[in-house]
Amino acid sequence: MMRRRVMRRAVVRTAVVGGTAYAVGHHAATKSAQQQQTDAQQNAQIADVQDQQAAQQQQAAQPVYQQPAPPPPQAAAPASSTGLSSDDITQLKQLGQLHESGVLTDAEFEAAKQKILGI
Repeated sequence: MMRRRVMRRAVVRTAVVGGTAYAVGHHAATKSAQQQQTDAQQNAQIADVQDQQAAQQQQAAQPVYQQPAPPPPQAAAPASSTGLSSDDITQLKQLGQLHESGVLTDAEFEAAKQKILGI
């Protein structure tokens, strides 16, 4: 009987040791697979970043074409709804100021005004 107990204990110990060894080996294999997956993800991310940098460098190397500047404004202003240009209106205002200040007489003011208006 004693021999059977010793045998059983030996078998149990072997099973425990074997099971433990299996568990450790399985854990190491699983960890290795996870590490490989993590490494693959990191490598993919690095490749994406490198592709983005290469695309940015390629864009920077290409010439940038700009649209031409708009033409400068015309020197002569368009006629107002009264048919007078802005220059004519400015001259009439100046004449009015000169007339009000007494520099121009009524006759001089009327003559200059008719000349500007084309009457």
